[in-house]
Amino acid sequence: MRVIVYLATGFEEVEALIPVDMMRRAGMDVVLSSIDEEKMVESSHSVKVEADMTLSESDREDFDIVFLPGGMPGAVNLSQCWSVNERIIRMAGNGKIVSAICASPSVVLANAGLLNGRKATCYPGCEGYSEKKDFLPDGVVVDENIITGKSAGFAFDLSLKIIEKAISKEKADEVASAVYFSR
Repeated sequence: MRVIVYLATGFEEVEALIPVDMMRRAGMDVVLSSIDEEKMVESSHSVKVEADMTLSESDREDFDIVFLPGGMPGAVNLSQCWSVNERIIRMAGNGKIVSAICASPSVVLANAGLLNGRKATCYPGCEGYSEKKDFLPDGVVVDENIITGKSAGFAFDLSLKIIEKAISKEKADEVASAVYFSR
């Protein structure tokens, strides 16, 4: 399984890096892509992370899963990136896993039309960034190939749900056990 995680200036560190770590522990090939042509991306709390690829490099690659961390203004920056929108729409349409957490389900997925008629969750208060008003209060919501998470506090749960859907429940349980995460 090949995963692309998009990083935009203002991303939330926990929401990006816990999923990256957990998916890599599961043996998934996880690639961090800056949405700019600079690999160094600054988070919402001024932590600088170097991506594996720039946007133009990742645009030439194929992936099985796409993951969008939240954070502000990271989610807004993701939503304004044509390549991100094009990829999530194409991948969702092809039945591939599309996942987002915190503000990104509302700001990015809903505004790209991917949550029409679907169940999802987002960070409380971010519902107003889209026309979708029926977000669930749950920590993690799976609706077919769309997986959404509520907040940084659910980054482990979301990561394990992605692993479970992409590989197996046994692999997700194995990874959870290895880090002593109680499910």
